[in-house]
Amino acid sequence: MRILRGDEGISASREHLVFAYYVTGHGFGHATRVVEVVRHLIVAGHDVHVVTGAPDFVFTTEIQSPNLHIRKVLLDCGAVQADALTVDRLASLEKYHQTAVVPRASILATEVEWLNSIKADLVVSDVVPVACRAAADAGIRSVCVTNFSWDFIYAEYVMAAGHHHRSIVWQIAEDYSHCEFLIRLPGYCPMPAFRDVIDVPLVVRRLHKSRLEVRKELGIENDVKVVIFNFGGQPAGWKLKQEWLPDGWLCLVCGASDNQELPPNFVKLAKDVYTPDLIAASNCMLGKIGYGTVSEALAYKLPFVFVRRDYFNEEPFLRNMLEYYQGGVEMIRRDLLTGHWTPYLERALTLRPCYEGGINGGEVAACILQDTAIGKKYASDKSGARRLRDAIVLGYQLQRAPGRDIGIPDWYSLAENEVRLRPALPNTEINGNASLVELCIENFEILHGDLHGLSDTVAFLKSLSGLDGGSDLKSPEKRQLRERIAAAALFNWEEEIYVARAPGRLDVMGGIADYSGSLVLQMPIREACHVAVQKNCPSRQKLWKHAQARQQAKGQGPIPVLQIVSFGSELSNRAPTFDMDLSDLMDGGEPISYEKAHKYFAQDPSQKWAAYIAGTILVLMTELGVHFVDSICILVSSAVPEGKGVSSSAAVEVATMSAIAAAHGLNIDPRDLALLCQKVENHIVGAPCGVMDQMTSACGEANKLLAMVCQPAEVKELVAIPTHIRFWGLDSGIRHSVGGTDYGSVRIGTFMGRKMIKSAASNLLSQSLASVNAPQEEDGMNLDEFEEHSIELLKAESSLDYLCNLSPHRYKAVYAKKLPECITGEVFIKKYNDHSDTVTVIDPKCAYVVKAPTKHPIYENFRVEAFKALLTASKTDEQLSALGELMYQCHYSYNDCGLGSDGTDRLVKLVQEMHHRKVDDGSSSLFGAKITGGGSGGSVCVIGRNCVRSSEEIIEIQQRYEAATGYLPITFEGSSPGAGKFGYLRLRRRPSSADGNLK
Repeated sequence: MRILRGDEGISASREHLVFAYYVTGHGFGHATRVVEVVRHLIVAGHDVHVVTGAPDFVFTTEIQSPNLHIRKVLLDCGAVQADALTVDRLASLEKYHQTAVVPRASILATEVEWLNSIKADLVVSDVVPVACRAAADAGIRSVCVTNFSWDFIYAEYVMAAGHHHRSIVWQIAEDYSHCEFLIRLPGYCPMPAFRDVIDVPLVVRRLHKSRLEVRKELGIENDVKVVIFNFGGQPAGWKLKQEWLPDGWLCLVCGASDNQELPPNFVKLAKDVYTPDLIAASNCMLGKIGYGTVSEALAYKLPFVFVRRDYFNEEPFLRNMLEYYQGGVEMIRRDLLTGHWTPYLERALTLRPCYEGGINGGEVAACILQDTAIGKKYASDKSGARRLRDAIVLGYQLQRAPGRDIGIPDWYSLAENEVRLRPALPNTEINGNASLVELCIENFEILHGDLHGLSDTVAFLKSLSGLDGGSDLKSPEKRQLRERIAAAALFNWEEEIYVARAPGRLDVMGGIADYSGSLVLQMPIREACHVAVQKNCPSRQKLWKHAQARQQAKGQGPIPVLQIVSFGSELSNRAPTFDMDLSDLMDGGEPISYEKAHKYFAQDPSQKWAAYIAGTILVLMTELGVHFVDSICILVSSAVPEGKGVSSSAAVEVATMSAIAAAHGLNIDPRDLALLCQKVENHIVGAPCGVMDQMTSACGEANKLLAMVCQPAEVKELVAIPTHIRFWGLDSGIRHSVGGTDYGSVRIGTFMGRKMIKSAASNLLSQSLASVNAPQEEDGMNLDEFEEHSIELLKAESSLDYLCNLSPHRYKAVYAKKLPECITGEVFIKKYNDHSDTVTVIDPKCAYVVKAPTKHPIYENFRVEAFKALLTASKTDEQLSALGELMYQCHYSYNDCGLGSDGTDRLVKLVQEMHHRKVDDGSSSLFGAKITGGGSGGSVCVIGRNCVRSSEEIIEIQQRYEAATGYLPITFEGSSPGAGKFGYLRLRRRPSSADGNLK
């Protein structure tokens, strides 16, 4: 119904209405559910104009009516697929920008004119953002029908993109806010942009034929097992094989290419086949999760074997619904691609899907839309609480961190109970640390180690204790994350478990100069990673079903298996579990090469994370000759946020290797352990980091700065942080990765510069030795100026191992003018052959900046030495100002190297404003800040006075940054011991009374 403006507007009647129905360009699932709603509207006698990019047959197969009008226009793009199972986050944002942002003014003008031309009574969107704004501009009411909205889907993507595309999320949310209300489908994501919500049943396409009719048409006997392969966009070059199916099974293949050849037990279906009938006629389905596949699997009680997609943020909510109704089995991508299908298909047949809800959502939604178009007002009494709940979750999505569930925080849940917004659940929280510790010790006997008073370790033990039958994992009252269900079946609780802990680190000074041999100052932070490890005889190992089937297929009997569960996987778009036969790490009796291991883990993006954990085993095998004869189970729980520049990967590596070493009786010095973990990151993960991250995580101590010379890893001392000084970390919200192109290219440029300096020093040395008494011009250089140079000094510089051993004055006086600003890889290789860095590779076609990356570590080493000396100076404002100035200089040197970012620059500028702001007593509280770690985003380190005012100013910076960017920075404050100081815990479960009753 048009919004009346004076005498304007067209009154609608129930007999004949005009709907404009906009369909997103993401996938067939949206179009197929729109079909069902549109069909009911047309049956009621109304006209529906569908605005879509989907093929006509999706609509015309089901609806043959002159009242259906299809307009082929694409006004958004959904998610761009990098491959069949991976979303390209940056490409998705960029394509949306080009599709919907750049031409926005033109789109709005066109849509307003078109809506007026068809005299639309109501605009319906599934779930095109600009349609809602166009409807508002045209004076027409609008309604959305969906289970997700694009502001939520894109919220995680902007974490990878940084500040540049963040405005897209807010623009989409603003567009949706013009919508009158949301018709929300089951399996929904949080959607705070909508003012009101009406929940409806599943929207599912109806069946046209019975199971027997379909099978008869296909010539399939009723007792033959059939799996429908509902998998759009199959991997390129992939060939389905006959042996992938159990004996006697048939596979119906949707979306096969015209030239794809299939084995005899696979049947190619027509592109326009009506899949609901085939789904109902099958025994199970194999495919990717989407609304269409999940809703039809639930509606027709078909077990669904699914493969996880990377960065498809709708998936966890649909998957939870699927598994809640006992209808889903996850297949590991590796097993999909290698044809290890049988155990999953056989497991699917044991499921008993139990969805009993309605499947008439299309009819219900159509009635609501019809009533809305004639003027009925829908209102809900739950909008305020629901929107706050969704807003909290969206906020978490925009500030993702491992160890933090996408869920509702305790304080909100308690508030809901207090105001009777939902039934109160039994309070099972532990009151006070003392009782919590008692419970942990009651459930587990600590045979070795100390909790060190760490509340996060206590919480981890509580979580571990809860896995041991402490909660009903199948109870609908306590719907568990899948990772916790997997973890509950991971350990043999009668055997000992080893726990290690390793913190992240805040880079106070030193940063990227570590790989050039600099002195660095690093602080272990409060946030840490806990890892629990158990080894078991292979014959006693509790294997997951697909691992059992894999062993049975090999016919070798029980062999050692590695099984890993990672908590927080839902927040990082990765599979929560990983397993492999330990024999896969061997090749002819020897450990496989690091290069082969890198390729092994990189082949599946959803399980690439396992390289950080499993890689520690290969490094121990390769470097120390350790033989692993037992199966190994590993549980990882990290609270160190990823991509924030606080070394989340080093924390995982160090904690994992520490726990594995403890479980196997290996006594590895913390320094040596850190060097081994660096090999994991450099060679198996493929990230060219220096060693300071692992060293701090392994060797650091609480409230002290680890002073280390990275040549390669010499701990000079642990410097106590003066009591009047405090350090904070502030996260910019821009995701950082040492595996990123910027970090790697800067490192390459630095090593190029070192090679050029060594070459120049060698030339000078040769000339000095040959022509001490005969100065001459060569290449424009007068050797008179080098007469005072010591031969020994030139010898040292010609064999320079670390750039930081070159003093700033020597660099400035002798070598700075010899370095180019940049050079192509091809030119460098031709002249110098290689850059002598074992963890990076020069791209001949790439141009590398050389001068700034070479200068940075030489001057940074000097800055760090000055910083360390100043820490012990007298407690004055001049001391703090000098420390802050050194940090500012470091920050801008990062920028010169190309490792800055808008977000970190903004945070440093806000600190500077606080620093220079006049206060009542004329003194400052914050004195300096710098980007940390690998740069290109991540966090900044701030130095200030240890007082209340500085904490207030940090909060003000957070608020001002949020006002400017929409992102509230995470603050890192506090410190904790490194893995070496923590040691390890050896636990054994205490026998319970239930155990006694069973004997």
